[in-house]
Amino acid sequence: MAWSLEEVAKHKDASSCWVIIHRCVYDVTEFLSEHPGGSSIILKYAGRDATSAYTPIHPSDALEKNLSPSQHLGPVSDEAANILAKKEASKKKTKDELRVEQALKQRPPLNHILNLSDMEASVTMTHDIRPRLMHITASCQAKNAQAFNRFFFNARVMRPVATCDPSTQILGFKTNLPIFVSGAALAKLGHPLGEANITRGCAPSKIIQMVSSNASLSYAEIAAASSPSQTLFFQFYKHKDDAVALKRIREVERLGYRAIFLTVDAVVPSNRERDVRSPWVLDMQENGIKVYTEGEGAADMDPGLGSAGALIINDDRDMTWEKTIPWLRSVTKLPIVIKGIQSVEDAILAAEAGVDGILLSNHGGASLPPLEILYRLRKQRPEISQKLEGGVRRGTDVVKAVCLGAKAAGLGRPFLYAQSAYGEVGVRKIIDILEREIVTTMRLMGVQKIADLTPDLVERVDWQPPARSAKL
Repeated sequence: MAWSLEEVAKHKDASSCWVIIHRCVYDVTEFLSEHPGGSSIILKYAGRDATSAYTPIHPSDALEKNLSPSQHLGPVSDEAANILAKKEASKKKTKDELRVEQALKQRPPLNHILNLSDMEASVTMTHDIRPRLMHITASCQAKNAQAFNRFFFNARVMRPVATCDPSTQILGFKTNLPIFVSGAALAKLGHPLGEANITRGCAPSKIIQMVSSNASLSYAEIAAASSPSQTLFFQFYKHKDDAVALKRIREVERLGYRAIFLTVDAVVPSNRERDVRSPWVLDMQENGIKVYTEGEGAADMDPGLGSAGALIINDDRDMTWEKTIPWLRSVTKLPIVIKGIQSVEDAILAAEAGVDGILLSNHGGASLPPLEILYRLRKQRPEISQKLEGGVRRGTDVVKAVCLGAKAAGLGRPFLYAQSAYGEVGVRKIIDILEREIVTTMRLMGVQKIADLTPDLVERVDWQPPARSAKL
């Protein structure tokens, strides 16, 4: 049966809620209470076309996974499809979209991008998208950078470095550099091809990509974009329902993902106020100030999670070392890495739990910078193997982390920025930048290969201001 716009428009509230997505009609009434972002965003589009809001943040298989066949009601009529097409073609661009369009034309040439900070500065996004991809606070970025700046190299000279090999292995899988793409969601917000840009950009250098549970492309689409020799890891946000979590594991196993990175430092959404506020700011810019009467609306209609925070609202908040790790071991033979260790104590517990690796990360939070945790772990328990993620913006940062015992350094947002600004070639560009910086640093330190990067080559220095003499 083909549906008219008039028929769909009759189903516009919580008692009967239909939406149109890509010219097909769906009954989402029962799904309202299950939607991670709350029911209000769906009800906003009840009875009409929701394609523009749905497409940028949902993988292609989301409707198939979340709705039963009976809720797939069929296509709109030819007349309705023509009306929607004309409406889309005549839709005027907002002031914000025009601003971004102009800024994209004024991007610097790719050969003018000399470092990762240049790449971030070249990213231009609409006001509603930027906070979703750049949710880390400036203070957290500064803390991570300060942590790296406290470490200095003890460089050696008069050593042969004409040949320098920065390749290594992560969980036994070869990579040309001691870096990997750390899991980051919603890449399609920055570029229509999303995570596939990152996958294809990483292929020539054999850089390993960790794919987020909340990627904006399906896991199958990302796997299809990879080359036969490419390694994909999976960042696993465990659903509170074990059956749902297991289904996700089985899917990535079938698709050839090679490791599970269980994320443990995001059991609840952080306070991402810029993400939550961005629609209000955009609305004010486009439509001017709105005046509301007292009592208008419902205080609890919007859970205040933002787009990114809503993605993890159904995740397991009761994970424990005693329960979760044995369960995960019982259902998969893939290597298991714990992502989000923020203390030496938990690093020890992870080792005792028998996981295959740990990834130090504060998920953009207010805990100790990962490099500081790595330094303390190296001093207290050097026998524990670890991996590092968080705050890396230079090849020198990567080398410092490897010297202190990290197997590799993960970068999430830099890859999002690169693919948002320049697509696949942007990803290749930052890999080239990091390779140049890593190799240059290794040569200046008198090191030929990754195995030669040892703790004696770095030193932690805490600068203390000179004491002021008391006035007489």
